[in-house]
Amino acid sequence: MEHLRKHGFEVTGRDTSDMRGAKATGGVPVRLQSCHTAFVNGYVVEGHVPAADIQRMLDEKPKIAGIAVPGMPIGSPGMEMGNRVDRYDVIAFNRDGSTRIFAKH
Repeated sequence: MEHLRKHGFEVTGRDTSDMRGAKATGGVPVRLQSCHTAFVNGYVVEGHVPAADIQRMLDEKPKIAGIAVPGMPIGSPGMEMGNRVDRYDVIAFNRDGSTRIFAKH
């Protein structure tokens, strides 16, 4: 949330013990699930997605359910560890389970 606020997003956090329910509501495919689920302007954002990719999605308004960064790759927002940055993809997904690469980092 700190990363998003730093990049101009207004964020409201809500802790829940039903993360499976939140992910199911958002239609997040199991293979793309991570530790955080957000809902913004009709889209789902799953995991440690960079703010620039969220903004791009909101600007371009693609016909997708949302975007996700599966797991917790080192160097993604909130997962910084010094100078180490692992390569990772931001995946766009649809409610039918289809996916495509949205961004590469």
